Amino acid sequence: MTTLVVAAIIQDSEHNYLCAKRGDWKAAANKWEFPGGKPEANEPLEDAIVREIQEELGVEIVVRRMFDRTTTGDIDLVTFVCDLQGDKPTHSTDHSELRWVPESELSKLDWAEPDLPALKRILIPFC
Repeated sequence: MTTLVVAAIIQDSEHNYLCAKRGDWKAAANKWEFPGGKPEANEPLEDAIVREIQEELGVEIVVRRMFDRTTTGDIDLVTFVCDLQGDKPTHSTDHSELRWVPESELSKLDWAEPDLPALKRILIPFC
């Protein structure tokens, strides 16, 4: 059985991506991912990512479009390109670290496996 998860791909005005490090108390501890979480029962995926980012990061986002959907192992990950509204997040209730990373540096992070297909789509111009 797969677990459905949504994640936000957010860039700042300098084209850096918001990356979140999983806490050492979680599965895939200390791996990097795009922030997000699990939708509630019957919750539209776009609503779920807006809610999850508000709950975890305390900021508002606007969903622009779906970016990628891939099943890796038991995770069905749906990523959305999102725009941050207002200030950048400074903390996460669900991650040990947040970092704004230039596109050219994304591949240097140790990513959680479910996020790799979306990451590869972002990095295609650099391959």
